[in-house]
Formats: sequence, structure tokens, C-alpha cells
Amino acid sequence: MAKFKLRRSQNVSGNFYVDETCIDCDTCRWMAPEVFKRENEQSAVYHQPATQIEQEHALQALLSCPTASIGSVEKPSEIVKIQQMFPLLIEDNVYHCGYHAKASFAATSYFIQYPQGNILVDSPRFTPALVKRLEELGGIRWMYLTHQDDVADHQKFHDHFGCDRILHQDEIQEGTKDVEVKLIGTDNIQLSDDLLIIPVPGHTKGHTVLLYQNKFLFTGDHLAWSNPLQQLYAFPNYCWYSWTSLVNSTQKLLNYSFEWVLPGHGRRYHADASTMQQQLKICISWMETQNARKS
Repeated sequence: MAKFKLRRSQNVSGNFYVDETCIDCDTCRWMAPEVFKRENEQSAVYHQPATQIEQEHALQALLSCPTASIGSVEKPSEIVKIQQMFPLLIEDNVYHCGYHAKASFAATSYFIQYPQGNILVDSPRFTPALVKRLEELGGIRWMYLTHQDDVADHQKFHDHFGCDRILHQDEIQEGTKDVEVKLIGTDNIQLSDDLLIIPVPGHTKGHTVLLYQNKFLFTGDHLAWSNPLQQLYAFPNYCWYSWTSLVNSTQKLLNYSFEWVLPGHGRRYHADASTMQQQLKICISWMETQNARKS
């Protein structure tokens, strides 16, 4: 739990606050932008919730904070109600799990309520309240892991739900050596009629993304929306394998149609398929400029 004695001075006075253990992961700022903002490389409360929806968003962010750095002076009476809201619906049958894990530096994970068996995309914290809700929604058949960085509590979810974990061979480390499905190579993998795994080496050697229904692209650490740049964005400062490969992998995504970019880190983005293509081209052009500066 957040500690009031560590409350940051940048918080406005009132019930909610952020303490000094914040790791600047951005989770609360995109989950409740009307309450939290960045001040001196950490989050802070700049506006106390004034409406029911602002209160709900603040509490959702509190529960999702990976380091328990958000606190409230008064114990929220509606916390059980907020817990039951998770996973949070994005659109159709796709949800945001919340409960971000410190082990994945607060990466966002997702849940697809899928007719042939539900899918967890990357790993949230293994939290009893979330686990209960996932049970109520039908459990988990597959746990798709985009890459090695965002696996967090994968073993606990596997042990509890008996789900098959999917991860590229080049991403396997000691903690994931027992995953059930090890992907190989750079060819696409058709997991089901409307589920396509696309290898996108760059951020890491075996990074993959998942395209669902030609609408939702789960991008891990490959691609996200940048608020400061107001465009789709890759992560040149966090490219552990090859920037050139990452540029080429992003160019490959022009061959597909989708309306949602749902990343592990960074902001999500929603647009019609045509606008998404335009944004991809802007991103690629920007990436090529970055590549030239790094060469």
C-alpha cells in the first residue's frame, strides 16, 4: 500500500495521492488522465476526483499500479465494486486486465473472451480478485506472450488455469523454458481462423505480435501511440536486438488491416483501417530518420 508519509509534494491536497515509490510507468496517467499527470519524472495527482466516473477511474488506476504507489486517505468503500469491473472492456470481446505487474515494468495485458477458449495476452499480476473474474468469464485456454520482457506471473496463471503458454523460441529464458508452445522462425503462425501471430524481430529477436479479427493488433513492446509526438511510435531507446530489423518489421505490418494498436508499453490507439495505414507510414518515416541518426 502507498504510504502517506512518502506522499509526493507535487500532489494537490485531498484524498488521493501518489507516493515516492512511483516508477514513472505511466499506467495511472492513461487510465485516469483527469486525475494524474507527470511531475518531475513521477506521477502526481493534479485534480481530485469530482464525479463518480473520475472516482472509478482513480480507483481502477490505484488497483492497477504495479508498485502500490497510489493511496487514498480515506479507505474507499466501493473498492470491491471496482475490483469486479476488471477486466475492463475495450471493445467487442477484448478487455484490459488491469493489475499491472512490477516484474514487467507495468506492461499492459489483455484478455480475449474467445469462443474456442479464452486468451490472455501477456501477464498481469496474479491477483485473487482478477483470477476470480477470469474464472467467471470462462478461464484461460492460451496465454500468448509477445516477448520475454512481459511474462511476469505466467507460471502462476499456467498452474491455476492449466493454460498453454505460447512464446517464440528466441525469447525463452530460464523462467520460461517449460512453456508449452515454442514458436520457431519468422513465418506467420495461424493460431486460428481469425488469430494470426506475426513475428516482428527488432525490440527483441523473437518478438511477435497478435492480430485478431483483422481489427485488434496486440503489439507488446513493438509499437504504441506516443502522446508527446502524437503519432505511432517505436522505442529507439529500448531496442535490445536490432533497430533495422524493427523498421523492417514495422513495414511488414502495412500488409495487414487493423483498427486497434494495443501495446504492452505506451498508449493504445484506435482509428479506422485507412487512418491506421497512414499512421503506420508516418511512424515508419520517423523510424527511418531515427535509424539514419543512429548509423
